[in-house]
Amino acid sequence: MKLFTYVKSKFMGFADIFKDSNDYNEKTVIGFMSFAVMVIVMLADVVSGVMGKDLVINEFTYNSFVVITLGSFGIAGIEKFAKK
Repeated sequence: MKLFTYVKSKFMGFADIFKDSNDYNEKTVIGFMSFAVMVIVMLADVVSGVMGKDLVINEFTYNSFVVITLGSFGIAGIEKFAKK
């Protein structure tokens, strides 16, 4: 029962990120998540290369993550310096 309560509190804490009144920048969170996916894919590519297998990554999919990452961090950066 304690485990369920702990997991529920952590999940609800994650949901608080997307409320209107919070201390987190949602664009930065999405940018970091997209960047993390890109890093995981690149690590998987390196590991599969060492094993002698070719990891096929659709260029369109990878470029989509690049655009999301750059867009999220770019918008968050502009908002930081161009305050109302």
